[in-house]
Amino acid sequence: MKLDLTPEQLAAHDAATLRGGIEGSLVGAAIGFPLSYLMYKKLPIYRAMPASLKALGVIVCIAPAFAIQAERRGLEYDRSQWTDAGVRLLDEHEVKLEEHWESLTAKQKIIDWANRHEYSVILGGWVASIGVAGTIISRDKLQTTSQKVVQARMWAQALTIGLILSAAALKARQNSTQPKVVDHSWREVLEQQERARLEDEARLKQVASAEARRAAQAL
Repeated sequence: MKLDLTPEQLAAHDAATLRGGIEGSLVGAAIGFPLSYLMYKKLPIYRAMPASLKALGVIVCIAPAFAIQAERRGLEYDRSQWTDAGVRLLDEHEVKLEEHWESLTAKQKIIDWANRHEYSVILGGWVASIGVAGTIISRDKLQTTSQKVVQARMWAQALTIGLILSAAALKARQNSTQPKVVDHSWREVLEQQERARLEDEARLKQVASAEARRAAQAL
């Protein structure tokens, strides 16, 4: 497994991460700006909001996409630089994950996916809740625009606190129910290297025995 990194590899990793960040930003902007424009056209309460809150809504779409895609591209580059035992270890790990996924029921798959994407679920739930609350408040004809803005802010604060508490409770439950996982990846890498060494020795013995047989036949 390759451990030493050259300046060229570090620069390539930075370039891959930057490329991922740009890709994520473009995707986030492609979602955030049209959504903001649509809400501006459809919701009077959104039009009455200050520009800073509107900008925050767009940033909420761009920032996660930027971070997720940048990390993904960086991991892809790291994966491409692994060789020998590292590649075999990653392949075996992926096979085990796939086998485990296929053995789960539909309900277990949903729970497993939610646990692995908890921050995406929390962020999506927050955005959806804000959208629903804004729609309900905007339809109240008895309130003025300023009152609707105040109501929307109160809903946003309440939903944010509720989601933070829910995420903390979920994390505490996961920590209490899941057994402590000890990282034995270093041991698995050593085992992979030992297996690769034994395989190489076996191949060399086969080649040597084949050459010895050919030499004996020649005599």
